Amino acid sequence: MRALVLLACLVALLSGCSVATRRPSPGPPPNPEMQPVPPPSVRMPGAPPDLNAIPDAVPKDEPRARRGNPAFYTVLGKRYVVLDSADGYVERGVASWYGPTFHGESTSIGEPYDMYGMTAAHKTLPLPAYARVTNLSNGKSIVVRINDRGPFAKNRIIDLSYTAAAKLDMLRDGTALVEVRTLRPGSDDSLRRSDETPPQTLYVQAGAFADEGNAKRLVERLQAGGIKNCFVRSPPSNGPKLFRVRAGPVASTAQFDELAARLAKLGIPEVRLATD
Repeated sequence: MRALVLLACLVALLSGCSVATRRPSPGPPPNPEMQPVPPPSVRMPGAPPDLNAIPDAVPKDEPRARRGNPAFYTVLGKRYVVLDSADGYVERGVASWYGPTFHGESTSIGEPYDMYGMTAAHKTLPLPAYARVTNLSNGKSIVVRINDRGPFAKNRIIDLSYTAAAKLDMLRDGTALVEVRTLRPGSDDSLRRSDETPPQTLYVQAGAFADEGNAKRLVERLQAGGIKNCFVRSPPSNGPKLFRVRAGPVASTAQFDELAARLAKLGIPEVRLATD
């Protein structure tokens, strides 16, 4: 694994970027008995008495960091293009977390990583940025400051600090299906502060087409490949005129990963999480 990290860093340096790279998320393995992860009620050495009492990050105006914001960078053979702006960014997918292994190490913008802070890592948002992260399974929601790059594991969209993961109640599982929504200082975030948001029905989106016929042909191809639970979602009356091909529903990260792997074998390597 260490050799893989060194290779990734070398590739990033050769691409001419100035971004710190980390190995894929160190979250727990699929079998929790192999490496138990303490639930939020169990303190790690040096942990604050009450992780839930740690306040969320508060969005504020900050200049674009001099480090960690190249036009693009490459990790493990894949190129990532850093966005010009974080405004209006919304993404749904799988969150992971990183903790003691990286505590105190330098983040991509040069700050030491504090596993007890309310921070996160993202592959393409400009650094620093602020985002509300909502656990779509239980409705719990937090605000984090994004100051690092990652995660580079497949189908993961954000890496949360230990405390952020604890407040979303995802430490034991190691991952969660989430929504990431960027915030600007002073923006109206009142609709997303409740911890009582009802869980939503979640699907894997395999494609979006302006032509309904193309969407139906993809459904036929997926069904022929053994994915029977797929359909075309018609465009909403007030949204983009796109016919979206979805499969599912999925209720957990494991189901999302399993369906994404099946779609990849059918020639659809990039998928996203979508709500009903």
